[in-house]
Amino acid sequence: MEIILLEKVVNLGVIGDRIKVKRGYARNFLIPRGKATEATSANLARFKAHRTELEQVAAQVLFTAQNRATQLAELIVTLSVKTGSEGRLFGSVSAADIANAVSAAGIKLQKNEVRLPSGPIRQVGEYDVDLHLHNEVNTQIRVNIIAEA
Repeated sequence: MEIILLEKVVNLGVIGDRIKVKRGYARNFLIPRGKATEATSANLARFKAHRTELEQVAAQVLFTAQNRATQLAELIVTLSVKTGSEGRLFGSVSAADIANAVSAAGIKLQKNEVRLPSGPIRQVGEYDVDLHLHNEVNTQIRVNIIAEA
C-alpha cells in the first residue's frame, strides 16, 4: 500500500515521503495515529496545501521537546520509599512513579517517555534514567531512591 507520511517516522521516512508499506502496518498503526495518509490524488493535493502547516507543527513539537530536555537535564528527583533489610524495596519504582515525581516538580512527563530497560528499580541508590521525549530528543535525569524515615 502506498502512503504519504504526515510526520517523521523512525526507520521509515520524513514528512511528505511517498512510500510503500504493508497494508496492516498502514491501516492499523500509521493511519489511525495520524502519522500517514493513503496516497490518493485527493490526499496528495490536500497534503501539498497543508505541508507548511504540518512542518511548522513538527518544528514546534521538536522545539518544545528540546526545551523540556534542557529543563530535565538539571533535575534530580528524590523518591522516598519503604524498604526492607539490605536496601531492598517493598515493591518497586516504575516508570509511572518517576513520571509522577517529575510532573510534581513542575515539568510534564508521561510514563511512556521514561525508559527503564532493565525493568523497575528495586534497590535503594542513585540511578541515571533515560528519557525519550521525541524521535530526535533523548536525555537523562538522576533519580535518587532513599529509604523512608
